[in-house]
Formats: sequence, structure tokens, C-alpha cells
Amino acid sequence: MDFTTLISSLPTLPLFFTMFLTIYLLAHFIIFRNWSPKLRPEAASCLISLAHGTPAVFLAVQAITADTTHGFASINTSFQNSVLEYSIAYFLMDLLHYLTFYPTDILFIAHHLATLFVILTCRYLVFHGAYAVLILLALAEVTSLFQNVWTLSSARRGDSKIAAQVFDFLSPPFYALYSVVRGLAGPLFVYRMVVFYSSGVADNVVPKWVWVSWISVVVMAISVSILWISNLWVELYKERIFKVEKGKKVR
Repeated sequence: MDFTTLISSLPTLPLFFTMFLTIYLLAHFIIFRNWSPKLRPEAASCLISLAHGTPAVFLAVQAITADTTHGFASINTSFQNSVLEYSIAYFLMDLLHYLTFYPTDILFIAHHLATLFVILTCRYLVFHGAYAVLILLALAEVTSLFQNVWTLSSARRGDSKIAAQVFDFLSPPFYALYSVVRGLAGPLFVYRMVVFYSSGVADNVVPKWVWVSWISVVVMAISVSILWISNLWVELYKERIFKVEKGKKVR
């Protein structure tokens, strides 16, 4: 039995959710037990995000390439459904995290609910469109490793010299990669989705209200991402200018 067949044959959603819950609890009570109570929940969230992000990219690519008939209107394969459930389990776990520790963080809660809507409708309602959803997932998660290391170092840079160095070193390349993926690759793929689905050729398998909802969610997510990374670039520029000015005064 190969890897694809093995994954497809398992009751993946409860299995994956249990896995993410276990990782979260281990992170919260063991791995980051020496961190302050204020930072521990965020660190635990980062760890399950690390466990999801990069593996999700490879799983999505494998699930797409394994289907020789893949396309915007193709029916989901069993393996593709399993990969979708992998992400559903993660977003459910992280949503519980935000509802528990950050119930007023409306932006992230809304993001997770909207993302779950897209994946759930693809997996359990229309049973088609995994090709598009998995590519969007891969684009969204390809920066996950850098983003989570950046987030963890940002949380500790005030009391750790090493964390501060990692944050300063990682910020420019992370910002650059994020900008290319969210500002260029993402919008280009969404444009391809709009062109295909608006032609009406897939309305019998992916109803118009479904694909319009998907596009709306993705466009809003990309817009927020571009705004977020733009603000980070501005902050980085201000920090670098401040350091240069400070260096001139010391001389």
C-alpha cells in the first residue's frame, strides 16, 4: 500500500484533529512551559501552524500531481479530500485556540471561519474544485515556515538577543517572499479562477454562488495580506532609518 492509498483509507479528519490537539497541548504545557503565560498560547499556535503549513504544501502538490485529470472542474480524488481534511483539522484547532485565548481578535477568527467555509464546501458540498482550493492552500502556506519562525522570534526579541538577531535577519527575505506570493502569484491564480468559472462551464458541478463565495473570500484574504505586509515594510524602513540616524549621532 503506497502513501497516497494509506492516507486516503484512514478516517483522516478525527485523526488529524487529534494530532493537532496533541501538538498544541504538548507545546502549551511542555515545550513552551518556561515561556510567560502571555506568550505561551501564541507559541503553541505557531507550533501547530508549523505542523500544518509546510506539510500541507507538499501534500497539496502531491495530491494535485497524482491526479492526471486535474482541473478547475475535476472531481475531488480521495487523496485530495484527505489533504483538505488535514487543513480543516488545523483550522478548527486554531479557531478553538483563538476563541479561547483571543476572542476579541475578530480579524483572525473571521479569516479562519471564511477559510473553513471554502474548504468545507469543496470537501463536503460540491465534491469538486479541490485543484483550485489546494493550489490556493499551497500558495497561502508556502511562507508558513518563515512566518512562524519570524512570529516566535518577534515574541521573544525583547528579552532574547538571539531572538532579536533571528528577527532582524529573517524579516527582509520573509517580507520579500510573502510579497511575491500574496501580491503576485496569488492574484494571478485567482484571475485564472475567475476566467474559468465565470465562463459557466463548471456551473453544473461548482454552482455560481459557491465559486463566487470562494473568490470573494480569497480576494478579501489577499487584500488583508497585502495591507499587512505593506505595513511591515513601512515599519522595517522606519527602523532602518532610525538605526542609521542613531549611528550618525554616535559618530
